[in-house]
Amino acid sequence: MAPSRSLLVPLVVLGLLLWETPWAHGRRSDVRVLTDENWRELLEGEWMVEFYAPWCPACQNLQPEWEGFAEWGEDLEVNVAKVDVTEQTGLSGRFIITALPTIYHCKDGEIRRYQGPRTKNDFINFVSEKEWKSIEPVSSWFGPSSILMSSMSALFRLSMYIRICYDYFIEDLGLPVWGSYTIFALATLLSGLLLGLCMIFVADCLCPSKRRKPQSYPSTDIIHQQNHIIWSLSLRKAITRIFSTFEKTGGGTRG
Repeated sequence: MAPSRSLLVPLVVLGLLLWETPWAHGRRSDVRVLTDENWRELLEGEWMVEFYAPWCPACQNLQPEWEGFAEWGEDLEVNVAKVDVTEQTGLSGRFIITALPTIYHCKDGEIRRYQGPRTKNDFINFVSEKEWKSIEPVSSWFGPSSILMSSMSALFRLSMYIRICYDYFIEDLGLPVWGSYTIFALATLLSGLLLGLCMIFVADCLCPSKRRKPQSYPSTDIIHQQNHIIWSLSLRKAITRIFSTFEKTGGGTRG
């Protein structure tokens, strides 16, 4: 009995050690997850980022290759990450994701789209041999941190909020479809009215209109003087005509 008890303790310790090893529960993924809160990390260093959706078959087929590539991330000194576009709508707007999966290479803020084969070895060669240098980077105007793309990100988020509100009206409140459309139409009109008023107010503050001076009118005395002068001139002309006519008439009688 004593030997069996002496063997029991080492076996229990070994079992506990095996239980604590990572591969006993499944290996932890080396792929980093980017969100709307931490995406600015990819502006520093070298990154390979995959944009995917859980329901996408092509994305599901890519996952084993992407996970295998991430295991080489430390050796290649590259960060391998992924973005779920169904959860991070703001990021999908910043990068204008129109197809899935989409892969980007980021090097110190320069963004390039990867369009090569999608295997682990191809990803490794793309980074190790610096094949990304032959790809033209995305213009700074369309970079994820630009004002244009920030506005696009806000627009994508707004569309998601509208979708959430629509589902709330239909599923939770039980409103008919036309009722939810009516609410959105009224909200659109009201927001447009408020936006127009704000733009008018800002324009008036930045470029105020020049006030016109009131038109001055002649005083009553001046008008009377002008009328008196006109009347005097008219009277003088009339008297002159009478005298000239009388002289002509008198002259004819004398002859």
